Amino acid sequence: MRLSREEVEHVALLARLGLTEDEKEMFRDQLSDILENAGVLGELDTAAIPPTAQVLPLRNAMRADAAEPSMSVEDVLANAPRREDDYFRILPVFEEEYDK
Repeated sequence: MRLSREEVEHVALLARLGLTEDEKEMFRDQLSDILENAGVLGELDTAAIPPTAQVLPLRNAMRADAAEPSMSVEDVLANAPRREDDYFRILPVFEEEYDK
């Protein structure tokens, strides 16, 4: 199935793409080839294959929630470029000036 130039222009409009005349022709050929290849899949007999939501089996990847010792504040802030008491000091987002 070959796409028409109008169909390519419609797809470009939906994708908000501004295409040149050469690009429209190039994408017409490429999209037509993609649709032809996808059409081959439609010829397969899948009547005996049950529909699936996932191709890989799902398994729970969560671990038990257990309290464990964490790093000390001094270790965590050891390489902080700026620090204020026991917190990271970051540049303000909405203020124009920042006292270093």
